[in-house]
Amino acid sequence: MDRRKSHKNSSQKKNKYAELTNKCRFCRMKMDEVDYKDLKYLQKLMGSQSRLLSKRRSGNCSTHQRSVKTALKRARFMALLPYVA
Repeated sequence: MDRRKSHKNSSQKKNKYAELTNKCRFCRMKMDEVDYKDLKYLQKLMGSQSRLLSKRRSGNCSTHQRSVKTALKRARFMALLPYVA
């Protein structure tokens, strides 16, 4: 019985820690939308071939990932970021 109690307590601690760290960077900063002029954020979310990183790799939530996608598209259209086909 002692084993089960200690194991249960350790898993609860992990879940509390995971809630704090798994939030999206834009949710933590309480941003509604990502602006296409914020190049430092957009460049962090792009890979080596100037493609958008996946939601899993970037750690964004789905709403912010969509706004990053549109901001990246707008920045490429305005020639602020390079476009590689």
